Parts: sequence; C-alpha cells; structure tokens
Amino acid sequence: MALTQSTMLALGTKAPDFRLPDVVSGKTVSPATFAGKRALLVMFICRHCPYVVHVREELARLGRDYAAKDVGIVAISANDASAYPDDAPEQLKAMAQELGFAFPFCYDDTQQTAIAYTAACTPDFFLFDAGRKLVYRGQLDDSRPGNGKPLTGRDLRAVINAVLAGKPVNPNQQPSIGCNIKWKPGNEPDYYAR
Repeated sequence: MALTQSTMLALGTKAPDFRLPDVVSGKTVSPATFAGKRALLVMFICRHCPYVVHVREELARLGRDYAAKDVGIVAISANDASAYPDDAPEQLKAMAQELGFAFPFCYDDTQQTAIAYTAACTPDFFLFDAGRKLVYRGQLDDSRPGNGKPLTGRDLRAVINAVLAGKPVNPNQQPSIGCNIKWKPGNEPDYYAR
C-alpha cells in the first residue's frame, strides 16, 4: 500500500465527461445523468483499500442523507481488477449492495476517467457546482485508520451544504489521503510519477 495524496486539481476546472457502467444496474452513467442538479460529487473509491474500508459506512450514510437533495453523487473504481480481484465489478456490486449505496457505483476499466480527473488515491473526492466547475477536491474529514479521530464527513458535508445554499466554498482545502489507484501496467499517468 502506497500512501498517496490527492493531486489537488485546479479549482474551477470543468468536470470531465465520462460514460461508465453502474456495477449494480448495468446502466450507463455520465455527468449528464445528473443534469439540473445544483452539485455533483464524484468519488473515486474501491473495495479493498483500508482507507476506503474506514470510511465506507460514512459514504453510504452521506449518500442516504443527500439522496433527496439537489446533489448528484457517483462513485467510481478505477483499480486494475486483474491485479486486485477484490475491485472487480462483481465485488464492487456486492459492496454497493451490502452498504446500501444510494448512488451509482461505476467501474472505469480503461482508467481514462480516473486520469481525466487526475484521481490519485482511494478515496478521492471532487465536488462540482451547478456549472460543473470544481469547487472542492480534498478529504472527507481528518479521520484516518488508527488515528482515533471521529468519522463525520465534516469537510465534505460542509462544502456540499455551502454549494446547495449558494454560498462560497473556502479554497483552503486539505487533500484526501489513501491508497494509490492501482494502475494497469503502462497506464500510470504523468501526474502520478512520484
């Protein structure tokens, strides 16, 4: 496990387009799926990473808490499933069903969506406003496996609430930290070279 931080993509970046299959329904999901929503949250997660395991119940809770609000939420796994079979689509489907995810969970087999978003770790969070401009990329909160801090989703919830209320988002943001995305051989993006 390589401890990795978010790339901290430039605020104001337009949400990259994608078309990915939801592992549960089989339906194709894209940013257009959430047209008309005041906010769009794109989360890069997986099944096996201990940092995601630590926050998965909070992610499920966040999905339930915002299901009836004006925010679209999508989770994406881009890990190389041939090297990490726990992150294969059928395992992701089981995870989504076990946790009761109230949002689509997509699999990025080509890893091109992760690259377009400059996703680097799991979990990695990107929140876009109504114009699909990036307003937040950073941590869920400051809880990490073993650090004893409460898991509340405080940072991410605060920015979602600000966007929904039409309030400005503080640009001083803390990067998410987790396992590196498991790139397929030869697919490791330039921004990931460390």
